[in-house]
Amino acid sequence: MPNGGNFDQELCRIAIGPFFRKCPDTRVEFTYFCWQAMKRLPMILISPDVESKGKEFGDLSISLSGKYEQGVIVAGGVPVTMPGTDSRDIVAECVRRADGVLLTGGDDVDPALYGDGLAEQVRRTVEVTPDGGRRDYRELLLIDETFRQHKPLLAICRGQQILNVALGGTLVADIPSQVPDAMNHRRTDKRGEIVHEVRLTGGSLLAKITDGQKLGVNSTHHQAVAQVAAPLRPSAVSDDGIIEGLELKPGGACWLPFLLSVQFHPERLMDRYPEHEAIFRVFTRACGQNRKNSL
Repeated sequence: MPNGGNFDQELCRIAIGPFFRKCPDTRVEFTYFCWQAMKRLPMILISPDVESKGKEFGDLSISLSGKYEQGVIVAGGVPVTMPGTDSRDIVAECVRRADGVLLTGGDDVDPALYGDGLAEQVRRTVEVTPDGGRRDYRELLLIDETFRQHKPLLAICRGQQILNVALGGTLVADIPSQVPDAMNHRRTDKRGEIVHEVRLTGGSLLAKITDGQKLGVNSTHHQAVAQVAAPLRPSAVSDDGIIEGLELKPGGACWLPFLLSVQFHPERLMDRYPEHEAIFRVFTRACGQNRKNSL
């Protein structure tokens, strides 16, 4: 038992149930075991991208930038990549074992999920995932399970878009053709650099995390949030009106203990900009706290 430990043994009884009652002489050992369980680093489930041809055998594969994993590790968490399955049982079990969920960037969300009546010339700009949109379905399941199991959620770039669609919102399928006065948001030539600023909503979670009213961001997208889903509100907007961040409306803690989505990529900036590192740190801390609260 750690020095000064004031661990509630009732938590041990809940955790190990009948075995604790059968082995009363091992209470100290079990108490220490439960204390160690509370100390463990939060495990973050990361939803990967999809590639049509993987490096090993040239077949359909999952893909994940190491920068997402590094972001979680630097923030004090353990990253775990979600398998490429659309089995609800498997998705539910992955979420159950994780302390939080991270949605990542990638190809476009299929307009069939939100864009009835979309002009054909706009549809031609859309590149759905190489698995024929199965990633969309998998992440809709993942978001549903995250809400059902009340786990913290951070969504990045495409992650923000699929989150908004999952909750009933819509998307701008192609910024250049649908918002012609917008700036160039597809700066893939500077994906690891700040290319413009966003205005942060006063009192928002993102404003509190970054401790500011504006935030410099990178930008590598051509889709964006259009109609915001009912449970959400914008937390960041660029000067041209493109929504760059979302969070739950005030009073939304009944939905999730933590929810933040951003259109930019903080994992590509956090090594030089503390405010972007803070996004990962606060999310990971929320994951750890939620696990402790559930014990």
